[in-house]
Amino acid sequence: MPNPRFITFILIFINVVALVTPKSTIEPCSNSDSCNALLAYTLYTDLKVSEVASLFQIDPVALLTANAIDISYPDVENHILPSQLFLKIPITCSCVDGIRKSVSTHYKTRPSDTLSTIADSIYAGLVSADQIKEANSIDDPSVLDVGQSLVVPLPCTCFNGTDNSLPAIYLSYVVKEVDTLAAIAARYATTLTDLMNVNAMGSVAIMAGDILAVPLPACASKFPRYAFDFGLIVPNGSYAISASHCVQCSCGPGNLNLYCMPASLAVSCSSMQCRNSNLMLGNVTWQQSSAGCKVTSCSYGGYVNGTIIATLSTSLQPRCPGPQQFPPLVAPPTTVIRDSNFAPAPAPQSDGSSTPTSTPKTGVVPATGSLPGLSPASGPSGSISASFSANPSSTLVIAAVLFLFAMASIPL
Repeated sequence: MPNPRFITFILIFINVVALVTPKSTIEPCSNSDSCNALLAYTLYTDLKVSEVASLFQIDPVALLTANAIDISYPDVENHILPSQLFLKIPITCSCVDGIRKSVSTHYKTRPSDTLSTIADSIYAGLVSADQIKEANSIDDPSVLDVGQSLVVPLPCTCFNGTDNSLPAIYLSYVVKEVDTLAAIAARYATTLTDLMNVNAMGSVAIMAGDILAVPLPACASKFPRYAFDFGLIVPNGSYAISASHCVQCSCGPGNLNLYCMPASLAVSCSSMQCRNSNLMLGNVTWQQSSAGCKVTSCSYGGYVNGTIIATLSTSLQPRCPGPQQFPPLVAPPTTVIRDSNFAPAPAPQSDGSSTPTSTPKTGVVPATGSLPGLSPASGPSGSISASFSANPSSTLVIAAVLFLFAMASIPL
């Protein structure tokens, strides 16, 4: 008959392992719909903008605009970004085998690579060695062929693009040793309660290596389903590029209405003029009257079959709009400021805020009115799924030592 003490120690060990195993938020899904999502990523070494983009198979310009980095700088794609710089990586979140994940990233192995270094260093803990092993059906992880292409499954969530019935885009954030849940909530302009609800957490306890889904307030588009950029959503305080680099959309400050205009890179683009008017994309005119303010705007309606849809609309508003405010643009970073390398996008300001903002460099800098808002579905509900990290925590090692010590003391 098994020794009762032995069984007790086994149960204790299993419980300790469960407590110290990093977790990530898993969103079940049952369709092929995808969404825009973000990864919180810290550079492991100095890399060019194009090299970072290549790691995730994304557009370098999309990487820059997601981080509100000015794309008008000469040769900006070859700018060298410093090690330990924090970036938001825009990705497409798909439904694969019943759960949300991104599987569009492929990594080509180098001579010194192991699954652990790829997972922990190159992809900054966003994936584990076991997950890469499973995704690529690798029998012997100690044998990697140089130049081998590996699928890198990355965490992401969609939750209908909403949070508490408001537009949101979700950031997959790897918890650091110094983090607390309250600090993460404050950093990303959300609440502790909301963060716990999104991640289906029963307590505020987190550990290094956990991957949290963090909702970021966003501006959502209302483009038709057949548009190439259907479902475009832009986090507050940043930009997105669309229509083959012809259109640049921004979100905030002051409101969460998507605003699109010709991009500074716009070349060989289809017409951006609204029909039956002399207004270009992003232009707004208004006329004050005793009944209110008559506002006419030329707004972006999506990218369809290589054509930019520019839609003319007229509305009567209580007051005339002021000049369009833009999220502040930053120069391509050359150093890392420790106090701000994990800073979130700026929170929306009140409409009466006088905080100055930078204007993107572009051929057109118009004024604008408010665009129609979106009435999204209900907020998300997440679930926590445990997964082993590539490098077990010190707590797990201590638990193993204690277990072996206890086993040695059990009489045969």
